[in-house]
Amino acid sequence: MADGAAHNAQAPATDVADCLIVFTPSGKRGRVPSGTTVLQAARRFGVDLDSVCGGRGICSKCQCSPGIGTFAKHGVTSRTDALSEPNAVEARYEAKRGLPPGRRLGCQAEIRGDVVVDVPPESQLHRQVIRKDASAATINMDPATRLHMVRVAEPDMDAPTGDLERLRTALAEQWDLHDLTVPLSVLRGLQRTLRKGGWTVTVAVNHDERCVARIWPGLRTDAPLGLAIDLGSTTIAAHLCDLGDGRVLASGGVMNPQIRFGEDLMSRVSYAMMNPGGAAEMHSVVRAAMADLLRDLAAEVELDPGDVTEAVIVCNPVMHHLLLGIDPVELGQAPFALAASDAMRLALSDVGLDGGAPGGRVYLLPCIAGHVGADAAAVALAEAPDRSEETVLIVDVGTNAELILGNRDRLLACSSPTGPAFEGAQISAGQRAAPGAIERVRIDPATGLPRFQVIGTDPWSDDPGFDATVTGICGSGIIEAVAEMRMAGILDPSGLIGSAEATGSPRCVPDGRTHSFVLWESGDRRIAVTQGDVRAIQLAKSALYAGARLLMDEAGLDRVDRVTLAGAFGAHISAHHALVLGMIPDAPVANVTSAGNAAGHGARVALCDRGARRYVEALVRRITKVETAVAPRFQEHFVAANAIPHATDPFPNLLAVTPLPAVSFGAAAQGGRRRGRRT
Repeated sequence: MADGAAHNAQAPATDVADCLIVFTPSGKRGRVPSGTTVLQAARRFGVDLDSVCGGRGICSKCQCSPGIGTFAKHGVTSRTDALSEPNAVEARYEAKRGLPPGRRLGCQAEIRGDVVVDVPPESQLHRQVIRKDASAATINMDPATRLHMVRVAEPDMDAPTGDLERLRTALAEQWDLHDLTVPLSVLRGLQRTLRKGGWTVTVAVNHDERCVARIWPGLRTDAPLGLAIDLGSTTIAAHLCDLGDGRVLASGGVMNPQIRFGEDLMSRVSYAMMNPGGAAEMHSVVRAAMADLLRDLAAEVELDPGDVTEAVIVCNPVMHHLLLGIDPVELGQAPFALAASDAMRLALSDVGLDGGAPGGRVYLLPCIAGHVGADAAAVALAEAPDRSEETVLIVDVGTNAELILGNRDRLLACSSPTGPAFEGAQISAGQRAAPGAIERVRIDPATGLPRFQVIGTDPWSDDPGFDATVTGICGSGIIEAVAEMRMAGILDPSGLIGSAEATGSPRCVPDGRTHSFVLWESGDRRIAVTQGDVRAIQLAKSALYAGARLLMDEAGLDRVDRVTLAGAFGAHISAHHALVLGMIPDAPVANVTSAGNAAGHGARVALCDRGARRYVEALVRRITKVETAVAPRFQEHFVAANAIPHATDPFPNLLAVTPLPAVSFGAAAQGGRRRGRRT
């Protein structure tokens, strides 16, 4: 085994054809000679692929999953023979410990052709911190599932009725519960449960659907469990809740494994269109991920996952269709028709949550329109803009941002394709939010020198106690970095990075035909903001701003009273830096607040309060959908929003507290500093 591993660890030959490898979810890519191992390629391109044994095929930390099919977003067709066949080292590991289906050891798999390779969360050295915490807001408790203890008559040869019929009789006589559905999955364990409980059992009944979810022997006093799931395109977050008092018992999240099929929604729709069976693949992996999350959360608090009698799921329309096994192709073309938009009530097993109660039920919130989903409905439920006197703009920031604008008189909604740049993807040193990632940045405008804070440590980089390992920069870090560069005069309004001579900052270094701004450097490791990074952020923020402006146009508004940043990522965005960047329309800084994971909180509200389900179903019918994909003014707003903060909007609230330097780094200004008054 060691000999085979050592052979693979050698430098690859250089006299054979180059192959393109694309890593997901990072998006990093490059060409390597045929015969290079995936692990060697990962190290060459700075991909976060773990390895403890040094590539000997012992530790299995470098597990990865090659993609098969056409990936239009990456311009790659990944064939089944793009990697070498499993070798003796992998065969031995498979025999002793086993590998999940489709997995390869990155230190053994050699690249033989163009390939897309997914690095799963467990193979990432710096695993993502899914920061989707439950809201502490008060929730009205009226769960659909309630417990009922009954004494069931024992069988009698003179009255030969079945155990199920006598259970129904007991529920009717003792609880006035008639005509309940008892799923076959519950019936299968009924006789054993009745006898174990000595003919006394506790029955979990879903009163909305008049269905038995589970039966326990004897008297059960502990409330059943519920699961609130925010199924995002990038992450899946969930809260395991006590349905007795609404307490969150455990929270957690995982990366959405569909990322390997496409980082954004349209890439996944494209994958489904171009690859027969592609939609079924994405359907399968997301179900498995949710099932694993259910088991992990229950194990964390040492509870039985079978006690989960209810789940509520919120998601965008593409995730909605892929979760249900519906081909999303119609969502990729006008008029963006949903297969179903109303709320749905299904069995837990219908969405892959087989580990829950055998008769457990799942509720999917209604979708608003083809590109505005149940997650936006959940945000509206949690934030209640329909009860506000002020006009509020709610921005759920993510790979596909969803926006709601209005007050008690009128509500409008749209989605905007911001892409994954805000979450660290498509950024040269970008990574997801994990220990070691730069998440806060400040730049001294006098010296042009930066300081920063990384996830997992409290000291700033210029503090005496700072000794953190710096691994990259996450979404909140790149937003602050670009905004700080603009405030420090290192970046001009067009988004151009100036030279060291032009800016006065020694951290501005030549980078090909442009310049980069170095945040941190140690040995041969450098983390910098490149001109390409700035452009990626400009594109993302322009799409976000353009969506907001379209809603304001439709409402006849030039300004909004309040802006609420929602979502796991939105919760960590600095309001001040978001305004400097021009991500959102101008507003008083004090009126730009964070709502945390509002979609997740809305899911939890719907889980614990069945009245909230009826309310949100009525609410979505009042929301007017604005379609950004066909709106004539979207491109106009998008182009104007490319400037930082904006080409035509003067941003008076921002400039009243933060004057921005009037600098220009055009071709004539690259050699010398040109500063005007601060505007």
